[in-house]
Amino acid sequence: MQITLITPAPPGSKAGNRATAERWERLLNQAGHEVKVVTDYQGEPCDVLIALHAWRSHEAIRRFRATFPAKPLIVVLTGTDIYDHQHRCPDDTLFSMEQADCLIGLHDLVARDIPEEFSDKLVTVLQSAEQVAERRAGPADGAFQVCVIGHLRREKDSLRAAQAARLLPKTSKISVVNAGKAHTPDWQTAAQAEQAANARFQWLGELDRRASQRLMLNSRVMVISSVMEGGANVVSEACRMGLPILASDISGNRGLLGEDYPGYFRAGDEAALASLMLRAETEPGFLETLTAKVETTAARFTPETEQASLERALALVVQRRS
Repeated sequence: MQITLITPAPPGSKAGNRATAERWERLLNQAGHEVKVVTDYQGEPCDVLIALHAWRSHEAIRRFRATFPAKPLIVVLTGTDIYDHQHRCPDDTLFSMEQADCLIGLHDLVARDIPEEFSDKLVTVLQSAEQVAERRAGPADGAFQVCVIGHLRREKDSLRAAQAARLLPKTSKISVVNAGKAHTPDWQTAAQAEQAANARFQWLGELDRRASQRLMLNSRVMVISSVMEGGANVVSEACRMGLPILASDISGNRGLLGEDYPGYFRAGDEAALASLMLRAETEPGFLETLTAKVETTAARFTPETEQASLERALALVVQRRS
């Protein structure tokens, strides 16, 4: 099929949604489809439109439906769609969800967080990551690096790990390294101020993919502290590396790591996070348990599994329109 995939993230962007669009373009092309990724849809013909973001892409969705009322439409639900825009901007967001022949959710618990009437057209597509080199053993001096990967923004609660590090005892050798572009000048100022005041914290700014992977490979633990998350691809990457994760206790993380994962902390609670960080540093058994859990979960995040899920979504919309 000829597929148009619209994403608000422009070419060259390191935003997660751009990475998703380009990975899906590759996987769908490998499956025999012809995919065109765009940031602005003006009514060009295609067999299927896949729209990343129900709210951000609502104008393109309206244009597609007005131009091609009988053609299949897939809408991908992001974290801000599910946990923000459907409540704050319901007219446009729910319109997109209602018009879709298929909704794609990026974690297993999306169904409980969207209107029940849409659950029958929901397909879960877990984002994949390639297998990379094995992580290195910890340094001989006992240094314990914790990484945070992602743009600095409110939804990510990006400095929570740095704030948790302030609460650690003086004997701890934990350091927190944050890689990500500041979403606003205020976030840049906050990150710079935290780095100046907190000897345990370093902000690297935005890194390319290879440098981000090196940071993860050289870390002992990753923290994902988001207050809302649609299904972060960095979780898939960490699992495929065998990198233990300390994650905020939200649907978007539970829907990837599982209900029984032992590394959750209450979102926004730096004291609870500090306690988990210290356990990971000082209790080898706890770190081994986390490692075993992510290694087991890694099988869910292969490119083959993601490709098969995309094909299932395409089959659903074709069936509905036929």
